[in-house]
Amino acid sequence: MAGIYVHIPFCKKACHYCDFHFSTNTGYINAMIEAIVWELKLQKNYLQDEDINTIYFGGGTPSLLNKRQINLILSEIYTNYHVTDSPEITLEANPDDLTYDKVAAVKSCGINRLSIGVQSFDDKQLSFMNRAHTAREAIESIRIAKSSGLNNITIDLMYGLPNSTLDSWTSDLAQAMALMVPHISAYCLTIEPRTVFGHRHKNKKLNPPEENMVADQFELLVRTLNENGYLHYEISSFCLPDMYSQHNSNYWKFKKYLGVGPSAHSFDGNSRQANFANNHLYLSKINEGAIPCQVEKLTLKDKANEYLLTSLRTHWGCDLYFLKNQFKVNLSKTHAKTIDKYIDAGLIIEKNGVIYLTTRGKLVADNIIRNFFIL
Repeated sequence: MAGIYVHIPFCKKACHYCDFHFSTNTGYINAMIEAIVWELKLQKNYLQDEDINTIYFGGGTPSLLNKRQINLILSEIYTNYHVTDSPEITLEANPDDLTYDKVAAVKSCGINRLSIGVQSFDDKQLSFMNRAHTAREAIESIRIAKSSGLNNITIDLMYGLPNSTLDSWTSDLAQAMALMVPHISAYCLTIEPRTVFGHRHKNKKLNPPEENMVADQFELLVRTLNENGYLHYEISSFCLPDMYSQHNSNYWKFKKYLGVGPSAHSFDGNSRQANFANNHLYLSKINEGAIPCQVEKLTLKDKANEYLLTSLRTHWGCDLYFLKNQFKVNLSKTHAKTIDKYIDAGLIIEKNGVIYLTTRGKLVADNIIRNFFIL
């Protein structure tokens, strides 16, 4: 099984924290859709006839697309790829885009999962982040989706904001629990250099919260969602029973995927390719019939490190036998002291040849994973 990711590089406005590739100039959106459709044709052999079980519209803001544009892309996918009978088809959406008519339109295209960029249910926080929607619109968008029969919903929430507190985070989580969404992705703010927050931080006009506050918010997140029946199946991902993100889970399970559109990434099992993060260059190359990307061939060491990076973030853990069998890496031998150190510190556990991060370990996951890399 494999997945297809479609990057829609347009937004109404720029959020202060976001460093994803996008443009606020939507005047050439139709030309971009035509180019993405053409890239799907050009790339049709990339996944080597693997069955497609997930399609994901990300961005940017894919909810800016109309019914015709979504159908053009999906029609091209179904024409050129082997799509399973019941694929998961996700559309990322801003709350202010989700009217009853909009939800009905995307449902009629075959979209069966919505990823709603809520970020917060606090208007002050939303304004601080320069989000386009209000807290009222966030709540209403979820209710509209549910009442329209589109119940497979995930929402994004953000913690670790400079002016957030345990009380404000508690309030956000309480509202999410009241809405009973089946999946929540909760991300800690990372201040990226090429963003408004990054510039403010560089000029000493914005400071992130203390590490202890961020850790307290993460532990509150895990505890609250566990108490309400959510499975913490990846560091940032929580779901009610059987409501995993199939598309993201494919990434974490080392499955193949094709990414189309500017800045999209692909993986075919042996190499990675990254499309150019430049809309006009992308359009120019596609019009010439060329794939606008850079390709990186992966060594066994690269693949082993990629597996470590993804698997340790999940509740499925890092299978030491799989690592040894597939990539010729015996982590129990090469990193025995590191494994013992982290077990003694209560940061990981090893059970039946699989390594898992503990809740405490998830707080410092990047450091742990880095120390397991094969150099």
